[in-house]
Amino acid sequence: MRLDPVGRLLRGLYSLALYLLLPVTVYHLIWRGFRQAAYFQRWSERYGIYDADAAPCALWLHAVSVGEVNAAAPLVNALRRDRPDLRLLVTTITPTGSERVRALWGDTVEHVYLPYDLPGAVGRFLRHFRPRLALVMETELWPNLLFGCAEHGVPAYVLNARLSQRSLRGYRLLRPLLARALATLRAVLVQSPADGRRFLHLGAPREAVRVTGNLKYDVAVGEGWPTFAAAFRARAGARPAWIAASTHAEEESAVITIHRRLRARWPDLLLLWAPRHPERFKAVAQQAVHAGWRVATRHLTQWPDADDAVFVLDTLGELALFYGCAQVAFVGGSLQPVGGHNLLEPAAVGTAVVTGPHLHNFTDIARQLQAAGALRIGRDADAVGAAIEALLADPDARAAMAQAARALVEEGRGALGRTLMAIAPDLPSG
Repeated sequence: MRLDPVGRLLRGLYSLALYLLLPVTVYHLIWRGFRQAAYFQRWSERYGIYDADAAPCALWLHAVSVGEVNAAAPLVNALRRDRPDLRLLVTTITPTGSERVRALWGDTVEHVYLPYDLPGAVGRFLRHFRPRLALVMETELWPNLLFGCAEHGVPAYVLNARLSQRSLRGYRLLRPLLARALATLRAVLVQSPADGRRFLHLGAPREAVRVTGNLKYDVAVGEGWPTFAAAFRARAGARPAWIAASTHAEEESAVITIHRRLRARWPDLLLLWAPRHPERFKAVAQQAVHAGWRVATRHLTQWPDADDAVFVLDTLGELALFYGCAQVAFVGGSLQPVGGHNLLEPAAVGTAVVTGPHLHNFTDIARQLQAAGALRIGRDADAVGAAIEALLADPDARAAMAQAARALVEEGRGALGRTLMAIAPDLPSG
């Protein structure tokens, strides 16, 4: 692929800036490593350095972290079922994403960390694994990665693509370069028309942008969750429970305050608490202990006992199952301007969903759920607490929300089939 002179200049300046920032990447890995030890490992992969030759990977899919891996699961499972002959590589950026890949597929797929967006690292990665098709999930718009795919003759797609207005503003300085990178793609398969319009504004070719829907609607609800919930109830007792899921550090004091408020009305109420990041597992357990409650964790006790007030989910990959054990779910990342997290998982198992107001990463899903009567949004922590309290006290309202949510999830399915159809022309023949 040949860039025009302005494009070559822009790419050169971008790459120079990244090379100058190389020491910062080392500092970042060390800083994160003190919070999550896995960041101290496998540094060579992050710079595209590998010990041995690898067999070519027919399919390469990139998913940043746990959320994107979960969203990609229906697609990966369908490809593994329909094309078991194709060797599949899945890359992530975070250790939690890496753990989720291994939990879902074990050694049946290859996995490495995606290298930093340096021309040399990207080139080494592509020469090492020699993919024949690249599938990038959601909003991973790395210019050198996309240019590298074009230069190595690898057809590339962005799947389940979403772009919030906030992210669009954040990309404004890179827009001239990103517009050229997006022009190298076979297609940008977006979740909604609004996402499509924002990608067009970013510079994607009009003929490349297609609305295929959100793959998260196609995530299969685990068939075993009713049995799982029954086992949970056998140990926890027949008492009310709510879940605080994917919470961030800035939201933890609000969770403590809400739980204290709720237990004043329901003294036996159980909080299931699933922090977004593993480095917060120990911290939230300690906060709950300091609040005066009896605390158990999934890792240590497997199930909560009837006297436990807080049960910390300090494992990965089980959140969807535990949603089915609670009457009400608060989905975090929404009381702070993080942008929210997956609202469909609790909705799919019939758990009433409450969030805070910051939902710019899930604008369309939140709008659809709220319009259907399947979501309540609190303007702040007090309002979130009031909404959870109202739903715990009103089983009829929870049942109505569950019915509306299941209908919406069922109606939204179909993105998987449309995505498979879109990428079919570039699927390797064998």
